[in-house]
Amino acid sequence: MIRVTVWNEYLHEKCDAPVAEIYPNGMHNTIADFLRCDDIQVRTATLEEPECGLTQEVLAETDVLIWWGHGAHARVPDEIAQRVRDEVLKGMGFIALHSSHLCKPFKLLMGTSCNLGWREDGDRERIWTVNPAHPIAKGIGPYFELPHVETYAEPFGIPNPDEVVFIGWYEGGEVFRSGCTFQREKGRIFYFQPGHELFPIYHDKNVQTVIRNAVYWATPQVRAEKNECWHLTKLEK
Repeated sequence: MIRVTVWNEYLHEKCDAPVAEIYPNGMHNTIADFLRCDDIQVRTATLEEPECGLTQEVLAETDVLIWWGHGAHARVPDEIAQRVRDEVLKGMGFIALHSSHLCKPFKLLMGTSCNLGWREDGDRERIWTVNPAHPIAKGIGPYFELPHVETYAEPFGIPNPDEVVFIGWYEGGEVFRSGCTFQREKGRIFYFQPGHELFPIYHDKNVQTVIRNAVYWATPQVRAEKNECWHLTKLEK
C-alpha cells in the first residue's frame, strides 16, 4: 500500500467563489479522490492545521507528499519546510504542483530561485510528451491540451532536471518545462506545471493520469531512518 499525503493551502477555495465552485471540497480532496484505489491510501493536510498538518509522525507515515501552494508560501514555518526537505533526502517522494515551484520545501531541495515568467490570460496549453518511455508518461499520448491555463514561461530558474517528461506550449508562443524529475539523495521529486485554481485542471483525466503515475514513480525505493554521515571501519589487511 502506497501512503500519500496531499497538502494544500486551502485558502482560495474558502475565499474565492469561482474557485469554490470548481473545487467545493478543496483541491486537496479532489486530488485525493482520484488517487484512492486498491494500492494507494490518501490523507490530506492543510496550512491552517497545527504544524500545517505535517507533523513528524505524519511524514514518517507518508511515502509520497503532493504539495499545492500559491499565495501563502511565507506562512509555512521554516522548520516545517526543513522537516519536509529532510524526509525527502531520506527517501520520501515529493510532487510539487503548479505554483508550488516557489514553495519553501521545493526551493530548499532545488537550491535555486525557481523563478519563471507568467501571465494569467486563460490561454490554451498543449502539453507535449517529450519522454514517452518514462513511467510518468504511461497512458499519455504524444500530447494533450488544456483549454484554459495560467501561462508559465522559460527561463525557469531550476537546476537542470534529471529528466524532462513534458514540455508545454501556449497560444502566445511561450514554452515551459512542464514536467521535470529530480533525485535528491534517496528521494525522487516531480514538478508538474498545470493546476491554476481558476480552471478545472485537476478534473482533467490526463492530468489525473500524470499525477497518479508520478505517485507510483516517486514511491521510495529506499527509506532511511536517519540522514547522517556514518563512521567507517578500516578494512583489515
